[in-house]
Amino acid sequence: MTLNDRSSALAFLETRRSGKPRDLIGPGPSDAELEHILNIAIRTPDHGKLSPWRFVIVDRKQRQALADLLARALAEHDPGATSAHYAKALEFAHQAPVMIVLISAPVREHKIPVWEQELSCGAVAMNLLHAANALGYVGGWITGWQAYNDRVRAAFCEEGQRIAGFIFIGTPANPVEERPRPLLADLVRDWQPAERD
Repeated sequence: MTLNDRSSALAFLETRRSGKPRDLIGPGPSDAELEHILNIAIRTPDHGKLSPWRFVIVDRKQRQALADLLARALAEHDPGATSAHYAKALEFAHQAPVMIVLISAPVREHKIPVWEQELSCGAVAMNLLHAANALGYVGGWITGWQAYNDRVRAAFCEEGQRIAGFIFIGTPANPVEERPRPLLADLVRDWQPAERD
């Protein structure tokens, strides 16, 4: 990697932005591009080489079935849900050209703590977003009630797994705007040992 390549990579990392899934339109990644994105995603820290994550692709042809699932789940999640809530669930199921359900799949009876395995899953999601952006697309990582609902989880996960998020990928309908970022000075401190521990 040359100095210019490093500079370009840093500029890319400094400007990466998530997009709102409802604002992501076609084109989305081709099958080959999606495979490339996923192969980059799994190049992540993984203590124990456990691969404690899975990907479930929700094809465009299955989006209405997902909408129907979310409608049934919403009735259980919120018995007082209004027609606006159901419309939002329908929109959720149909947004963006590509939808990936990222599954946290820790190996629970292993010496590597589950927490470390879950952190690895989060790193996979971030790699996935970076890879999508590097190919010229924009991604959005969403959780919401859908990720924590038992009916939805059962449709995607095996025993002991859970949904880490729904990742949507496409082309932004409008330029993606920067959002406020925290001040680094508010987040960093030097460690000082206690006088006596």
